[in-house]
Amino acid sequence: MDTLERSAQSRGHGSEPHSGAIASRLNWLRAGVLGANDGIVSIAGLVVGVAAAGAATEPILVAGVAGLLAGAASMAMGEYVSVSTQRDTEKALLAKEEWELKEFPEEELRELAGLFRAKGLSKGTAHQVAVELTEHDALAAHADVELGIDPDELASPWHAAISSAIAFVLGAILPLLAIVLPPEQWRIPITFGAVLIALALTGTISARLGGANRRHAVRRVVLGGALAMAATFAIGELVGLVL
Repeated sequence: MDTLERSAQSRGHGSEPHSGAIASRLNWLRAGVLGANDGIVSIAGLVVGVAAAGAATEPILVAGVAGLLAGAASMAMGEYVSVSTQRDTEKALLAKEEWELKEFPEEELRELAGLFRAKGLSKGTAHQVAVELTEHDALAAHADVELGIDPDELASPWHAAISSAIAFVLGAILPLLAIVLPPEQWRIPITFGAVLIALALTGTISARLGGANRRHAVRRVVLGGALAMAATFAIGELVGLVL
């Protein structure tokens, strides 16, 4: 059995994760980290602003919990709509490709061979690969090479919605606990410190997942979080003086 046959047959046996599936899992993980980051910054800004206005623990807790629930619901709804649209588009593209394969098989075979030639294969090798993959699973071959879609790994809107909501809640819990547990005189400094450490961690994780520069990623998220909390603190102080 030659290399091309093993490559074609590996699609059917599932012995190794498809590269598209691996990329999809990494994207979900990265989205989870970013969702947690949103939860940290959003709730930190909210509770710091309320605390700076001079509110007692109970109003701060109520505002924080309300912001947590509203933010989680918003994240879930946004992800559900976004991924549903993406899934519908991918299904429409796959249906169109399936129809073209049925109606114009020879043209589609030439198109697939042309795509492999564009990747650097010789004419004969490109044609052989196209023939063998078409015989094995024509739709999967075209979906992968032409559309960049794995028909077996379409994103789930419900999975995206639930994952985003959970990530946001997990991120939001930290500033909420940091603002209500310490004594009043320490609640804002402790929240600032805890949030900046958490943002440094999420920045590090997202940089590792994306292969980006860790220092730059950490600097961006930490600076952004610090500015957000500073702004809401200043606004809260101003509102407290007015009231």
